[in-house]
Amino acid sequence: MGYLKVDQFRDSWIASSGIPTYEIDRVADYAARWGGLVLPPAPYYDGGPRVLSPDIPEGSPAEGWSFEAGPQRTALPYSFMIGPGGEFGIHGDRWVPLHATVEGWVESVALAYHASMWAKEIIRVTADEVEAIPFKDYEPIQEVAGMTDTWWRGADSLVAVYRGEAEHFAAPGYRTALVYTGLDRWGLHGG
Repeated sequence: MGYLKVDQFRDSWIASSGIPTYEIDRVADYAARWGGLVLPPAPYYDGGPRVLSPDIPEGSPAEGWSFEAGPQRTALPYSFMIGPGGEFGIHGDRWVPLHATVEGWVESVALAYHASMWAKEIIRVTADEVEAIPFKDYEPIQEVAGMTDTWWRGADSLVAVYRGEAEHFAAPGYRTALVYTGLDRWGLHGG
């Protein structure tokens, strides 16, 4: 599967949509860096985008511009988008930034695969049980650039917290955490 060649659409986007040149440059930069990258399915959001591939920017100068990060793997009531500040998130009825950067999303997917390979047990908790996790005993993992979704490292476990759908649908019961337990030094930190 290919990805959008932004330069072939640049002139028509400017002429027909009034999209600022700097926003088209942002889409072109994303396509050059990430376009065509196929990640393994994420453990949440029905796997995330099938391939990283941008599309025409949406928005306005007042609200900011965003563009599609890539098509969904499954039918979902939201799209994966890159926000006005470069955030990776979901957008349907409302915009919810999951990670401050695309790199954060990629790191979170990689970390999920690493943790699932090395954990002795994976425990799924939902709704209010998520808030019962003793986060004071964990340190945030900065590489995922978490906003709504976060990762935490404990003495022998990693915790992935997914709050994006809960916020998007205003449904606190959708909060989900995956606790990867029984990790050794390699499982906690990698190479």
